[in-house]
Amino acid sequence: MKNILVVDDEEKIRIVIKKYAEFEGYNIVEAGDGMEAIDKFKEESFDLVILDVMMPELDGFSTCRELKKIKDVPVIMLSARGEEYDKIHGFELGIDDYVVKPFSPKELMMRMNAVMTRHRVNAADADNNHEIYESEGLKVDFTSRIVTVDGVKTDMTPKEYDLLFYMIKNRGIALTRERLITEVWGYDYYGDDRTLDTHIKLLRSSLGDYRKFLVTLRGVGYRFEA
Repeated sequence: MKNILVVDDEEKIRIVIKKYAEFEGYNIVEAGDGMEAIDKFKEESFDLVILDVMMPELDGFSTCRELKKIKDVPVIMLSARGEEYDKIHGFELGIDDYVVKPFSPKELMMRMNAVMTRHRVNAADADNNHEIYESEGLKVDFTSRIVTVDGVKTDMTPKEYDLLFYMIKNRGIALTRERLITEVWGYDYYGDDRTLDTHIKLLRSSLGDYRKFLVTLRGVGYRFEA
């Protein structure tokens, strides 16, 4: 049974998530604030964390940063604010998805399932294969999930890695926005395509001079061309 930590200072939110998640077969552990979440994270092993942004004492961003220091676990962030800045900040910290309140509990369950499925698939791929791609000063180790730019390791968010890896493996192919969202975020992803644009911006920033490899196809999508 998958163990999920739900962190939100609103008890009603925790109750709703717990009700739907337990129906899906998950075990739920609750925390009312960031400090309590960190304590419970140290005591137990979790497969996913659902984390609210606006909380007393320690906000969701700071909590996420501390949790990632302990263990790299998938994180879905909840927030009443949908500004791009908040989403970018969350993705830079390594979250896997960002859900704006109010949300549909059924949709949240689908996002949870998609995130954990991708996490399992990525882990399995890392165990079974070892593949490296190089072009000019860009080196990508798919197995170790290490990207170096001119010999310097660059730290990226989990979704930046996923997006870059998919585009490289399909290099030279015109990838529509719909295909990228479906293949990288999952067929049941219910977010908008601005999430893709946000990650392309982050990825270009991470690649430095090699951002030139990410070609924008107006009205279509993107292509990795090196």
